[in-house]
Amino acid sequence: MERLVKFEVLGQEYPLYTDAPEEDVEEILRLVKSQIEDHSSSSRTVLPANKIAVLTSLNMAGMYVKLKRDFENYKQSTDKSIVRLTEKIEQSLLHGKDFEE
Repeated sequence: MERLVKFEVLGQEYPLYTDAPEEDVEEILRLVKSQIEDHSSSSRTVLPANKIAVLTSLNMAGMYVKLKRDFENYKQSTDKSIVRLTEKIEQSLLHGKDFEE
């Protein structure tokens, strides 16, 4: 069921309608706030909130792209392992041998 969640970032309050579980919302907000704080504190000059938001968005998008690529590599590796194991099992069954890895 969708509900209204209000959160504060850089002194501004934002409303958000979501049906995500409470734990997910809390984790998302912690991540966003952490990323914003990193950009705010690492900058030598004071950046406007909109620039911090864009930098944070770009950083999180980069993390997402890397995670997506890592997951695809994991899936391909797992698929190859499954094919190899299936072939070994089939060969063992055809030849009446015990399965040896």
